[in-house]
Amino acid sequence: MASYKPKNILITGAAGFIASHVANRLIRNYPDYKIVVLDKLDYCSNLKNLRPSRASPNFKFIKGDIGSADLVNFILLTESIDTIMHFAAQTHVDNSFGNSFEFTKNNIYGTHVLLEACKVTGQIQRFIHVSTDEVYGETDEDALVGNHEASQLLPTNPYSATKAGAEMLVMAYGRSYGLPVITTRGNNVYGPNQFPEKLIPKFILLAMKGKPLPIHGDGSNVRSYLYCEDVAEAFEIILHKGEVGHVYNIGTDKERRVLDVATDICSLFSLDPNAVIKFVDNRPFNDQRYFLDDQKLKNLGWSERTTWEEGLKKTMEWYVSNPEWWGDVSGALLPHPRMLMMPGIERNSSDVGITASYYVPNNPVQKRMVIPVSKGTSSAQKPPFKFLIYGRTGWIGGILGKLCEKQGISFEYGKGRLQERSQLLADIQSVKPTHVLNAAGVTGRPNVDWCESHKPETIRTNVAGTLTLADVCREHGLLMLNFATGCIFEYDEAHPLGSGIGFKEEDKPNFIGSFYSKTKAMVEELLNEYDNVCTLRVRMPISSDLANPRNFITKIARYDKVVNIPNSMTILDELLPISIEMAKRNLRGIWNFTNPGVVSHNEILEMYKDYIDPNFKWVNFTLDEQAKVIVAPRSNNEMDASKLKNEFPELLSIKESLIKYVFEPNKKSFTA
Repeated sequence: MASYKPKNILITGAAGFIASHVANRLIRNYPDYKIVVLDKLDYCSNLKNLRPSRASPNFKFIKGDIGSADLVNFILLTESIDTIMHFAAQTHVDNSFGNSFEFTKNNIYGTHVLLEACKVTGQIQRFIHVSTDEVYGETDEDALVGNHEASQLLPTNPYSATKAGAEMLVMAYGRSYGLPVITTRGNNVYGPNQFPEKLIPKFILLAMKGKPLPIHGDGSNVRSYLYCEDVAEAFEIILHKGEVGHVYNIGTDKERRVLDVATDICSLFSLDPNAVIKFVDNRPFNDQRYFLDDQKLKNLGWSERTTWEEGLKKTMEWYVSNPEWWGDVSGALLPHPRMLMMPGIERNSSDVGITASYYVPNNPVQKRMVIPVSKGTSSAQKPPFKFLIYGRTGWIGGILGKLCEKQGISFEYGKGRLQERSQLLADIQSVKPTHVLNAAGVTGRPNVDWCESHKPETIRTNVAGTLTLADVCREHGLLMLNFATGCIFEYDEAHPLGSGIGFKEEDKPNFIGSFYSKTKAMVEELLNEYDNVCTLRVRMPISSDLANPRNFITKIARYDKVVNIPNSMTILDELLPISIEMAKRNLRGIWNFTNPGVVSHNEILEMYKDYIDPNFKWVNFTLDEQAKVIVAPRSNNEMDASKLKNEFPELLSIKESLIKYVFEPNKKSFTA
């Protein structure tokens, strides 16, 4: 059997119990594998579980929810993920009786999001879905052979029902779309790091405190227990040797009654079971027995290594040495701890030596953006986005504020000057933004010719100020969306006028005819060294506000003469809302921020005449004639907007956008 060798593995839920042991093992044993961990740090997760891996160069942690399609797609693409090991789930049966909808949301919907992302990206070579023995339902008490992988699924509680439902989706995506899926179904797992809502750590912590051990019903329910490191080894083997389309049971034939487990723990602490064990009300339904046939996994070379006595002793010693690992867990130690499933409860990642990366889609060349998770802040209490916008008095900055108001996005305008680092730091400390949008800059009044005689001022804002803001944002783990310019190119032999060949994001600027363009090209190149910046190349911006003197249409309609050259342009009414969406997705790198295609001066003025003023007339002149009345040459080019179009397929061509967003809305009012 050929062995599979992954390169970049995404492990979901790996700040949790089982997955953290798997992640730590793979990171330790395979330094050439890149391991990316995605976990939303719910109540039963803890970044401390990943401490053994925190210094490893092949480890990255991302704080986020598998239910976020944008985030999942982003991670798969930017991290070049070829393998997914999907552990993330709500798993405690007691909680599922009290808050079953959360189980549906996490276990079924979350799995569906992952599968759909795999289908869309088309790059996944293995999708290992982690299920449970509980999907088989209750095993007959007198059964001599355990459930095998082809046994019928008969779940009996909301938790196992959602896991079975998730399995059906996995199977469907494997058959319908050819996704390379593998499913595992495991017995109970125990060991260090487990959240104490589960039986064994709960009993150990209660025994440490000298408190009663609550047993549901009469304690006759039978379970099989595997030590965590043995299970981690099982996943290591399945990852490399498991066959696509197959299911593997991870189990043991050694069974124990719950009452026997409690008795063994009492023995470790020299407690009298008759005095300590307390029988409490049973669950609404409590399966009597789960029994698995694990021969298929054994055929791959796996076997249980840790005896019950050895594993229980190791676990007890770990909890005795780490009594505060989980903080206050008094609620989990109750007989029926359902109240922990309240939405919004999450673990802190602070003070554990691991930084949490939080980001939504960006481009594949970017690295991570680190945001330490704040103490005492729940995801349900804080707004998802808060923008800090620079350029309040500017045209684009003003529109961005109005769009945020319209969309209900919290925002504030920056008060500091870009070149004053201390002022920028004060803004960030005061506003506490999730994103920074920079629409500030010097373009010159009434045009870029101003920059030719004010070079120090232009450098101060366009270069030094922009770089300072990018650096401050990077220090604070913030994305900076930077509104730049595409006026750094001019038609050349490789991109001739009328050819339809546009300049791409990776092309080097070739126009330095104006000092303004020179500073913009300079700062763009330097910003490439910052992995937290999204650069948007705006060109000849146009909006539906035809009274605004900065509007390109307004400008050329007032000129005595105009040149007639096709150019790429930006329709702000369409593209600025897209920029906000780009911030939400944390798209990074350079983007040609124009509508696809080109439009000439004459074509725009013809539309102006048709829609706005039928009596409008204009006169053309040549570039040579234009050069006699301006100080600095102007940039003319076509930009390739295919990257933006691929990200936002609904993006209109420049001429379609002009009609829809500019001329049609103005037609009635101007012709009445």
